Amino acid sequence: MKRLFAAFISIALLFWAAATAAQGAKIIENHQTFGDYRVTYSVFNSDFISPEIARQYNLVRAGDRAFVNISVSKAGDTMGTSAGVSGNATNLIQQSRNLDFQEIRDNKAVYYLAPFRFENEENLTFNIDLVLPDGSTQQLTFRRQLHKN
Repeated sequence: MKRLFAAFISIALLFWAAATAAQGAKIIENHQTFGDYRVTYSVFNSDFISPEIARQYNLVRAGDRAFVNISVSKAGDTMGTSAGVSGNATNLIQQSRNLDFQEIRDNKAVYYLAPFRFENEENLTFNIDLVLPDGSTQQLTFRRQLHKN
């Protein structure tokens, strides 16, 4: 009976610890709103792009390469719109690399991809300069840690 009670208490503590950890987990934002515009952003390894799509848009896939993806849309709209997008990525020792964004038009969707190389477990701060369709300028800053697959 004591073993059963000890097992029950152990399992209860395990669930409590897991719930506490989940509540403390940091939520990673993937968008920011500027007035009437929503800017959605992501960073992903280049091998997430299929070889066919990479060939179609002349994108390089490799284990040490990733892409920054930026999409600007009118609030409530799901399709991106044209905007001015430029920026850089800076690592923890303040080495900076420029991001060369390419506009991708896929049917009615518009988004911007910038390729870059990275080291495994590298922490990068992305500073993105935007010229929104209404002519206003905004800056978006976010951090990501990258891992080679």
